[in-house]
Amino acid sequence: MEQSPENLQNRHEPHPRKILKPTVFWRIAEDIPQGLTWTLMALSIAVPLTLWWLVSNSGLVEPLFLPSPAQVLTAIKSLWASGDLPKDIIFSLFRVIGGFLLAAIISIPLGTFMGTFPSIRALMEPIIGIVRYMPAPAFIPLLILYFGVGEVPKILLIFIGTLFFNTLMIMDAVKFVPKELIETSYTLGGQRQQVLLQVIFPFIMPNVIDACRVNMAASWNLVIVSELVAATEGLGRRISVAQRFLKTDQIFAGLIVIGLIGLAIDLLFRLLLRVTCKWSID
Repeated sequence: MEQSPENLQNRHEPHPRKILKPTVFWRIAEDIPQGLTWTLMALSIAVPLTLWWLVSNSGLVEPLFLPSPAQVLTAIKSLWASGDLPKDIIFSLFRVIGGFLLAAIISIPLGTFMGTFPSIRALMEPIIGIVRYMPAPAFIPLLILYFGVGEVPKILLIFIGTLFFNTLMIMDAVKFVPKELIETSYTLGGQRQQVLLQVIFPFIMPNVIDACRVNMAASWNLVIVSELVAATEGLGRRISVAQRFLKTDQIFAGLIVIGLIGLAIDLLFRLLLRVTCKWSID
């Protein structure tokens, strides 16, 4: 039995595949609805808290090792009522802000110059590349030897641990400034100082803020380390004392307070970005 040409053509042509439209959840590089955003953000907090509550109340883990959320909340209230927690927060914030600001004052112009002028980059990048691989806590013995056990070594430890990474991140941001933008500025009569201050620096400002926001976390890590070694106040000291006396609820309390302060600082950096660099936000 002979088959018609139409049947032969249909026989050899593959059936068209059904194209599945991507769901809202799996969108690539596109915004998702605001309601979904808030729902996912709430889940990111609610799910871990729920798991923590379930495990701590299941009896599988001793309260000594995993206190319940209620016990940790009670510990926070007790430390706050006694005045210890506010004092620890103030001391830790003072050290973090002091060391970070000192590093930012140097790293922002230095990173900008290194990214703008190859001569400055060739001069500074080798030594910075070496020192940045030295763990900042390794400088603690020298800092104590030189400056004692007061506030200076703690602030300098944060300064050392933040300076080099912040500098290199800002230097890399300058590489993304379009050369056409710089050449056009020169063509329009711009001088070197004008190109640096009115073209390059405004262009990298969002990256500068993001670099500072990222490296602020390193500052908090370092202040905790410094307070574990030699301090009478601070959140790191509070955690160390609680560990010594097996007060696990206070350890969790200190960690949660540090996380909340870090989140608040991160939100402040995001707000700063929105206020100062509106043109860079979609």
